[in-house]
Amino acid sequence: SNALSGSLPVFADSILSLQELDLSNQTDGITGPISKDLWRFQSLKKLNLTGNKLTSIIPPSIGSMSVLEVLDLSNNDLESSIPSELGKLDGSLQFLGLSNNALSGVIPSELGLLQDASVLLKGNSFNDSSNAPLSLCTLRSVKEFDLADDVTLCPIERNALSEFYDSAKGAEWTNDTNWLDEYASYCGWNGVVCDDAKEHVKELRLANNGLSGRL
Repeated sequence: SNALSGSLPVFADSILSLQELDLSNQTDGITGPISKDLWRFQSLKKLNLTGNKLTSIIPPSIGSMSVLEVLDLSNNDLESSIPSELGKLDGSLQFLGLSNNALSGVIPSELGLLQDASVLLKGNSFNDSSNAPLSLCTLRSVKEFDLADDVTLCPIERNALSEFYDSAKGAEWTNDTNWLDEYASYCGWNGVVCDDAKEHVKELRLANNGLSGRL
């Protein structure tokens, strides 16, 4: 770390070929918002701003940084929701670090598109009334999701039903309404009957529904 402070400058027009920008863990902390013009660093592969005092939102325009491999904004004071545009980084992004901020709202399902990426979101204030996207919880495309063991955001029974769907060739079922929906409660999936509290599965009613494969 060094002793950089003040707001984050953007000098993309001057250093067009910059591939790595690491301003992490400054003693007094870089403050203020992340510039919405950061996307102009079109050659940037690694952006590490962890351990500062950055505030306001994550600019959606970061999703236009087409060769970005590492985005680490953890341990700041960023707020509001995660922009869905970060899902556009599929194919390049390998690491997304947003942990220990003040992010809130619903985790966007687009993050589940980040093939073989590590997605780290712990230490925020996401909406407990909404599940995390099913594709993240089950690691359908991503390599790592640090909230996968959070049973509030990633209910165990929903994960198990997702595995059952795949094993029993759910895509070929006669009726698979709501199955594998990113956010819908598994108690609303066709044939799933839950208890009165809508917390635990009591019955699976899938007779004459074209199941095959293995249990």
